[in-house]
This record gives sequence, structure tokens and C-alpha cells, in this order.
Amino acid sequence: MSTPHVLVATAVPAERDAVARAFPAGASVAGAAVDVVAVGVGPAAAAARTALELGRRPYGLVVSAGIGGGFAPHAPVGSLVVADAIVAADLGAETAEGFVSVTSLGFGSVLHTPPAGLVRAFAAASGAAAGPVLTVSTVTGSAERAAALRARHPGALAEAMEGFGVAEAAAAYGLPVLEVRAVSNPVGPRDREAWRIGDALAALTSGFGKLPAALEGWNPYE
Repeated sequence: MSTPHVLVATAVPAERDAVARAFPAGASVAGAAVDVVAVGVGPAAAAARTALELGRRPYGLVVSAGIGGGFAPHAPVGSLVVADAIVAADLGAETAEGFVSVTSLGFGSVLHTPPAGLVRAFAAASGAAAGPVLTVSTVTGSAERAAALRARHPGALAEAMEGFGVAEAAAAYGLPVLEVRAVSNPVGPRDREAWRIGDALAALTSGFGKLPAALEGWNPYE
């Protein structure tokens, strides 16, 4: 079985370069090309640019990748997370009773589910924790917002800003999607001095170095 060509979508060039360092120039993954592209910050930019890239050549897999916030204690700074659910956490409406998702409003879905076998294979190869990753348009900066997200999404491991947008583009092309995040900071009060961006980027490089093993262990037809 041949390995599908892979598109990896990051938000910014620093993340793109961290992923690309796992693949020497001209290298492939089990014979498949890996293209790494910075698609912009936020779900809208990520969806638009990812869709554009998917129209340029055939792909078999799309990966949203980058750094993000981790929910302590299960996703500490410097750790790696792979999404078993990609959730648009703030797509909906605020009501007197609280937040109501777009799905509950009857206007669409806030969930994309990556292939379970690929999630397991990547987690086993890389040591990443597997769990829901939240896509937000506004990064959490308070304990109150962190608590609200935890209450609405029990078990969530991380938050970032592009996964759901990348997943929407992949779904439009009928392609499977994966999301991989390296944790640079805790989700909660905004404290720039506590961020470990360099450590997170290094973890991203290390994690993507295990992608070939994960793909070789994945049956896309299961």
C-alpha cells in the first residue's frame, strides 16, 4: 500500500520551519511527498489557504500542525498532543443560559473526527497524548474562560486557532485530517514569561520525525 501525499498546514513560518526540519530537503515519507505550508492565523485564513493548496495537486492526508495552549495537568508545556476530535469551541451564540454551539442551534457541525487508527499510530510512535483539541478564534487569557472551556469540553487537551479551519478544507475535498499540537503554554491567565515557544517548536520537529512510522502503521481503509 502506498503512503498518501501529505499536506501539513501550520499558521506561521516558524511552525512551518519546525515541521520541515523533520524532513531533509527532497525527503519523502515512505515514497510520499510532504508539503509544509504556512496558511495563516485563525480558522478562516487556515480554511481558505488550505483549500487553495489542496487544489494544486492530489493529496491523501491533511495535517494541521503547530504550537498551542495545553490544559494542565494532562498536556504540560513541552508535550505533544494529537487530536482525536477537532472542535470549534466558540462557534455559536451566547445566550442568557450560556453558550450554545452552532450544532445545537441547528446550523451545522462543530466537530471533525480524525481517523482513529492514524491517531493511535501517531500517538504510539511519537508519545503524544490523544484527546480533543479545541479551535478558538480568541486565545484564552483568563482562568474563568479556561474553566468554561473545560466545563463545555471535558477531556480537552489543548487549544489552538486553525485546526477546525484546516479540517473544513480537508472535508470539502473528502480527505482525512489530523491535528498535532506542541504545547507552548498553559491554557489560562496570559503570562508571556511562562511560554516556552522554543521547547514547543523542538517538540514539533521531534514529533513529525515519527510521522513516517505512524503512516506506515495506518490502514486508511479500516
